[in-house]
Amino acid sequence: MVVHMTFNFLQSSSFSFLMMGRVSRGILFGFMPYFLCACPMEERLIFHPVKVIHQTPRDVGLDFKDVYFTAQDGVRLNGWFVPYPKAQRTLLWFHGNAGNIGHRAQNLRLLHDRVKINIFLFDYRGYGRSEGKISEAGSYLDGSAAIDFLRRHYNVQANQLVLFGRSLGAAVAAEMATRVDSMAVILESPFVSVPEMARAVFPLIPLGPLLSTRYDNLDKVRRARSPLLVLHGDRDEVVPFDQGRKVFEAAPEPKKFHTIVGAGHNNTYIVGGDGYFAVLRESLDWAAAAAKKAAPRS
Repeated sequence: MVVHMTFNFLQSSSFSFLMMGRVSRGILFGFMPYFLCACPMEERLIFHPVKVIHQTPRDVGLDFKDVYFTAQDGVRLNGWFVPYPKAQRTLLWFHGNAGNIGHRAQNLRLLHDRVKINIFLFDYRGYGRSEGKISEAGSYLDGSAAIDFLRRHYNVQANQLVLFGRSLGAAVAAEMATRVDSMAVILESPFVSVPEMARAVFPLIPLGPLLSTRYDNLDKVRRARSPLLVLHGDRDEVVPFDQGRKVFEAAPEPKKFHTIVGAGHNNTYIVGGDGYFAVLRESLDWAAAAAKKAAPRS
């Protein structure tokens, strides 16, 4: 059962709450007390790291630097910096809850080639070659460390930094957007919060109050400090489309929303095709102009 759930989780890159939806909901009442005292169980439902990296940028024809950097609490992290010739902008990619950076290599190639931007993709603690054990607080430490790494080693300034998060990674990107200025924030397939995801899957079972992991995107986007783009597939089978809309509606201007027509949770860039990448390119130009307009005049 555990192996089956993990396989499906990697296929959907979703929360295991959805896998549990196949099990009788009545059974879950018996497990409720464990959520109060067994955080490891909760973490296993939300995070599905894979340690072995099967594919690197080199396998998809990209030059890259395999780098290591350290979070504030001493945890050593691993990532890939993929440069684009003469690019001034750098996209910092916060991936979803399953797998590792190796599972994003094909998508990485498309983003690099079609958006024409430097990309820094890294693994949270416990994923891939990164050390430590994943948690919500730990993922925020990792995000901050990645931003600091780009500043120190590649001189990436706020007006050159794009925070890009997909699914659970959208929550990490949104948190970073409350802490630092950036040129743009892009949230793809974001959920409202982990408790709201639990409520969406099990509307009759009050799991939300029992979960210590929050990833509250509504609170985060209200405090975001940069132009925002939210993208969501209208056939998302994992994170309900209306949750993405709620995240967008909670954010202050300037902001944009793009519906990826016909896309599910994991095929946004495939179904979206050329139009998907065009939206990303155009939104970066829009965000840069919006940020410049909002900047105080000396």
